[in-house]
Amino acid sequence: MSPPRSFVFALQLASSVLAVAAGLTPSLRSGLEDLRSDSHSHSPCKAVPGSPDWPSPQDWKRLNESVAGRLLRPTPPGAVCHSGQGAFDSPECAAVREGWSDYAFHQADPVSVDWNNWANETCLPIKGAPCSGQGYPVFLINATEARHVQLGVQFGENGRPLTFSFVNKHNIRLVIKSTGHDYMGRSNAPNSLSIWTHYLKDIKTHKSFRPKHCKTTIDSTAVTVGAGAQLWDLYSALDLLNQTVVGGGSKTVSMGGYVTGGGHGMLSPTYGMAADQVLEMELVTADGDVVTANECQNKDLFWAMRGGGGSTFGVLTSVTMKTYPTPQMEAASVILMTPDIEDSRPIFDMAAYVISQLPDLGDQGLAGYTYITRTIANPLDGGNTTVGGVVFAGAIQNSSPEAMRKLWDPVFAHVNATWPNKFIQIFQPKSYPSFLAWFAEHYDTDQAGVNAILGSRLLDRRALTSNVTALSHAYERFTDGEGSTAYLVSGKGVHNARPRGCSGDAVLPAWRRAYVHATIGEYYAPLNATAKAAAKARVLRRVAAMRELAPDMGAYVNEANVDEPNWQHEFWGSNYKRLYSIKRRVDPDDVFWCTPCVGNERWEQVDDRLCRVKGHH
Repeated sequence: MSPPRSFVFALQLASSVLAVAAGLTPSLRSGLEDLRSDSHSHSPCKAVPGSPDWPSPQDWKRLNESVAGRLLRPTPPGAVCHSGQGAFDSPECAAVREGWSDYAFHQADPVSVDWNNWANETCLPIKGAPCSGQGYPVFLINATEARHVQLGVQFGENGRPLTFSFVNKHNIRLVIKSTGHDYMGRSNAPNSLSIWTHYLKDIKTHKSFRPKHCKTTIDSTAVTVGAGAQLWDLYSALDLLNQTVVGGGSKTVSMGGYVTGGGHGMLSPTYGMAADQVLEMELVTADGDVVTANECQNKDLFWAMRGGGGSTFGVLTSVTMKTYPTPQMEAASVILMTPDIEDSRPIFDMAAYVISQLPDLGDQGLAGYTYITRTIANPLDGGNTTVGGVVFAGAIQNSSPEAMRKLWDPVFAHVNATWPNKFIQIFQPKSYPSFLAWFAEHYDTDQAGVNAILGSRLLDRRALTSNVTALSHAYERFTDGEGSTAYLVSGKGVHNARPRGCSGDAVLPAWRRAYVHATIGEYYAPLNATAKAAAKARVLRRVAAMRELAPDMGAYVNEANVDEPNWQHEFWGSNYKRLYSIKRRVDPDDVFWCTPCVGNERWEQVDDRLCRVKGHH
C-alpha cells in the first residue's frame, strides 16, 4: 500500500539530488569541504547530499528498482501551505491545518512526526513560517515486507545484497519510522534515509506457539504482529477472539518502538510489561540479515531487543507476544477537587495522601491514571470557575462496582476527616464487558502538532509511602506549570514477571520495584528559541524534585526527557553495560544511531549532520 499522493511526489533521482544539494545551509556547505578531504572510511561525519560518499543518482535508481519502486522522495507535509514550495496547494493546506493536531494525521504521513520540535520546526503549516525539507529525511523506503527493510540496510549492484551494510558503504544516516508516535524524536533525522515500517501490519493468532529452532511448545495463546501494527487494530482483532494483549493507551502507537522500549499499560500491573510477553522477534540486523531472535537462537538480541530500545540493535519487523482472555473492566472516575486554590498546600498534601495509597490499591488489583493540578477549569460548571486537586481514571479486572467503591471508601473517609468540607468528592463507576470496550472510551486524546518536552520518573513503595510530607513537597515542585501525573501502571505483575529466556529481558530493573510512572510535559511556542530553552530548563528543574525523592529509581525510556542527565543509568540501570557490549558486537559501525539510545556515545549531531565525537572511533 502506498502513502497518500499529496504527501509524496514521484522519484526524480537526478534533479532531486541536485535540488537538495543546492538547498544546503552555509554550515553544511562549509562542512562538505572537510568531507571532501577525507576518504569515506575516515570521514568524521555521515554523508549529506553533495558530499563524495553520498550515493549517486544511479545508486538511488538501483535501490528503487530493488524495492519495486517503493523508494520515495518525501516532501514535508506542511509544504502545501507555503507558496514558495512546489507542493503548494491551498485546498490541501486547509486539510493539513485541520489535521495537524491529530495523531492519525502524522502517523499516516511517511515523514511527519507528532511533535514539531522533532522535525526542527522546518516546515510548519503556519503562514509566514520558514519551510524547507531540511528537518526531514532525504529519501524513504515504504517497506511492506521484511525484504524491503533488508534492502534498505544492505544494498548492492542490481539489488544483490553485499556482505556489508549499504548505509555504512555510503556512510548515510539511517532512521526508522513506524507511526512517528515517538516522544523522544528518534524516528526522524535530517540528511537521512528513512525506512518506514508503517505498513508491516500483518496479524496472525496462535492457539499455542513453538519458537523457531526450539523443542518446546509454549502452551499459551499468542499473536504475531508486524512492527507497524497499531494498538487499536490489534486490540480489535484480538477482541473478536475474546483475547487481548498488554499494550499502551493510544490508538496510533505501533508495536515496534513500544515493545522494544519495554511498554506499559493498564494490564501491566496484572501481567507485566509488554516486553515481558514477547516470545519471538524477527528483525533486520546491521549486516542486513533477516534473523529470528528467541530463547533458542540469537539469545543476546532477544534479551536486548526487549527493553533495550528501538532503532538501536536492529529493525524490528515482527513480534510474537503472549495473549490473555479479555477481562471485564470495572472502571471508575474519582474526582477530589477544591475551588479554594489560593493556598496550594492542602491540595498537594491531599494529593500526596492519595498517591501514597496507590501501592496498596495496586496490590488489590487497581490500575489507572492519576492527574494532579494546581488549577483547571471546573468541569462541574462548564469552566466558569477554577479548581485544583486530583482526578483518577482507572479500573480493576473481573470485579464489581461494589468492590471498586470499597477500594475508595477509606480514601474518601481519610480526606473528609483530615480536610473537612474542603474537597468536592465525585465517584463515577462504569462497567465494561471487555478491555476493548474500556479502551474505546479511555484512549489517549492528547493533541499532536505541538512543541513539547517530557520528563518522568519511576516511584517505588518507599518513595510513595515512607514520608508523605516529602512526597507532597516533591509533587508541588513537580506539578508546577502544566500539571503532573501518577500513573499506576506497575505492580505485582511487573515485579514478578518471568520473561522467556534464561536471563529475562533488558527492561530497566527499577520497573521491578516501581508502582507509579510519574510524568510531566512542557509546551512552548513554535519558532521561539527563548521559549524552548525555558521549557527545557523547567523540565529539568521539575524532574529534579522526583529524582531527589527517588534517587535509586530511573525513568521509562519511551516517555522521558531526551536531555535526562546520566541517561544510560536512568533508562537502563545495571543492564547498560551488557547492552553496550551487545551493541558494539552486533553493530560495530553504528549503522543504527539515535538519541538517547544504547551505544550512541561515539556520535553527536552537529547542525544537521551526524558526526563522530572527537576521540571516539
